[in-house]
Amino acid sequence: MHSFDATRDRRAPRYFQGTTLEGELVQGNFTSITLVVAVKEDCLGCQSVLEAPEGAFGDVATMMLAARASSEPFWKTSKHRVLISESLLQELDVRWPPFYVLIDPSSEKIVREGVVFAPEQVREEIAPYLM
Repeated sequence: MHSFDATRDRRAPRYFQGTTLEGELVQGNFTSITLVVAVKEDCLGCQSVLEAPEGAFGDVATMMLAARASSEPFWKTSKHRVLISESLLQELDVRWPPFYVLIDPSSEKIVREGVVFAPEQVREEIAPYLM
């Protein structure tokens, strides 16, 4: 399985801000190619993403992003840090999680995006951009 839509040409934000699941404020700049995976509550497809081991998406900085936190147990046991930021989802123009965007800060563009079916599928789709 693979994403079926072409990547829309648009700018990527340079800066992010949100909170962790514990309520800690997190802010920073995108300084390297970063994979942002949008997840949401009550989403079976999101569970496999959140339960994926570190490195499942390849050798890339990875951020899990949600508009709201979930009380589902697999969110708290995820090996990936989850950032809660509805405003960053809007800036990235992510409309329907589970969805990913690959940010290249050197060009300030989203260079790849797509629907998430599995970590292996995402890793395969973004691999050409990580060389």
